[in-house]
Amino acid sequence: MAKVFTIPVVPLALRRRRVAVGDTRYVEGQRMIVEAMKYLAQSDPVANRPAVEFLSEHFRTRFRMSDSPLA
Repeated sequence: MAKVFTIPVVPLALRRRRVAVGDTRYVEGQRMIVEAMKYLAQSDPVANRPAVEFLSEHFRTRFRMSDSPLA
């Protein structure tokens, strides 16, 4: 008869997390894009709408939620 061996695995919630150290240039770039969008939207929302849409599209495609500055 065959024997079954099991290897215990620690659940994901209990595994030690690696401390993430963000790249300051990456984080600063995201912050600058958001600040630019805020400025354009507050100064003249109607005239600056195409610029805000352009920045928004760039932000959406370049900085996804799954992006990591550690990569």
